[in-house]
Amino acid sequence: MEDGADLRLRFDGKELLNLATNNYLGLSTHPAVCDAASRAAREQGTGSGASRIVTGNSSLYEKLEREIASFLGTESALVIGSGYAANLSWLGALAGRNTVVFSDRLNHASIVDGIQLSRAKHVRYRHCDMKHLADLLEKHRDVEQKILVTDSVFSMDGDCAPLREIVDLCEEHGVLLALDEAHASGIWGEGRGLAHALGLADAVDIHMGTMSKAWGGYGAYVAARADIVALVRNRGRGFVFSTSLPPSVIAGNFAALFRIRQNPNEGQRLLGMAQELREVLGKLGFETGGSETQIIPVLMGRNEDALFARDFLLTKGVFVSAIRPPTVPAGTARLRLSLRADMVQEDLELVKSAFTELAKEIQSHE
Repeated sequence: MEDGADLRLRFDGKELLNLATNNYLGLSTHPAVCDAASRAAREQGTGSGASRIVTGNSSLYEKLEREIASFLGTESALVIGSGYAANLSWLGALAGRNTVVFSDRLNHASIVDGIQLSRAKHVRYRHCDMKHLADLLEKHRDVEQKILVTDSVFSMDGDCAPLREIVDLCEEHGVLLALDEAHASGIWGEGRGLAHALGLADAVDIHMGTMSKAWGGYGAYVAARADIVALVRNRGRGFVFSTSLPPSVIAGNFAALFRIRQNPNEGQRLLGMAQELREVLGKLGFETGGSETQIIPVLMGRNEDALFARDFLLTKGVFVSAIRPPTVPAGTARLRLSLRADMVQEDLELVKSAFTELAKEIQSHE
């Protein structure tokens, strides 16, 4: 496969519309972002040489962190090598044997692993089930150290956490709230995330987001009060014991953030495009679950049905992922469509046409 992050990729000698990437704003190949990255590489080299607490820090890092904190309205921010490392780092710094961490059952694997490595008690609530969460919070009412962590946008279903209810429950029970905005950063809330879109940013104690999706680069951030960020900086093992990102990546991320700030409506336009496609898919008889974001699952059920649909769409010029167990629960194999803001109406019409033909093909075999 060639050009895997681009809007169009080459696969088996054929050009395909790429709906299988998390490059939601198409920034990975934006000229300003690429120019910033290449300039930093020429001036400062291709590697950082060490962890940030040794010699791997630079003014580029500090500039980006100040800009992220300003963008999100937090006291401080810390850039970490990846979303996985970021979740392991802040959980390892803040949680321990005496902590109970409440977590949505469909949270990302990095959250699950971070809780396990922190040695905290892991209490999982049913996906977006606020009654179940309320019961579990009541059951652990007497625990002093409590954290709730959830994805804001769930990557395989495209639905959003019921953040208003979660905030109310955390305030009622004195629970520190952490939000993984990996698939919302750059899209919701003028690029700031779901919490900002809902006017709840100040009620969230820890904002985690990634630069590897809508930003088109690599790395992640933890943004919070200065004392929380200081704890992660000094005690987060995924941060302390990792070589820092190279200057080119940091410079590219800074350029991407600048573009996001200059184009605050790009995410909303993308969400509108997704809504238009969901309506068409629904009329064709496809089930898209609770999706309300740029991520649209098309539920097929059986593994073989998802693979058939994926291969059929390839013949129509559209590349999508077929997601199967154990990534998703048994019996819920699906196509995962990731729409992107650099699509034009012609691209959207191609997707509609391809699924129209797929619906006819499925009906002919029933």
